[in-house]
Amino acid sequence: MDETQKDDVASTSEAVGEPTESVGFEEKVAPVVEKAEEKKEEKEIKVEVPTKFKKIVEEIENMAVLELHELVKVFEKKFGVSAAAVAAPASASGSGEVKEEKSTFTVELTDGGAQKIAVIKVIKEALTLGLKDAKDKVDGAPTVLAENMKKEEAEALKTKVEVAGGKVTLK
Repeated sequence: MDETQKDDVASTSEAVGEPTESVGFEEKVAPVVEKAEEKKEEKEIKVEVPTKFKKIVEEIENMAVLELHELVKVFEKKFGVSAAAVAAPASASGSGEVKEEKSTFTVELTDGGAQKIAVIKVIKEALTLGLKDAKDKVDGAPTVLAENMKKEEAEALKTKVEVAGGKVTLK
């Protein structure tokens, strides 16, 4: 730490009522930081960036993790894409035919079950609905909870509702 950082820590510690001495913090953290930097250098792969993208790539390199996360979310909403890795399904027959798997699902609540309150809570949280809207969906079963959900999200919702006591079908 340089002197200004030590002064900042000291003033913050005094305001909070903590001791102002750093008890060997730098000595304990330095080896961990060095190892992390070494691993980072080992993993870096040299990629040739076209000149038209250099400015954009430099901007992204200088962003904080939270800023990058926010940027990814903006891209997902703006362009309707997902940052999740895409894997091609393996052909079971080996003949080169690719069986198209359904990517979006409609989640339908077929029965609220005996534990309606628990199901209402799960639906309220998962779909970010108000209490009345969630209750109306459970009471109106069979009803569509969500349309055009990604497979993973639909299965997660189905699991949550079934654990709470409801019955769900994916269409």
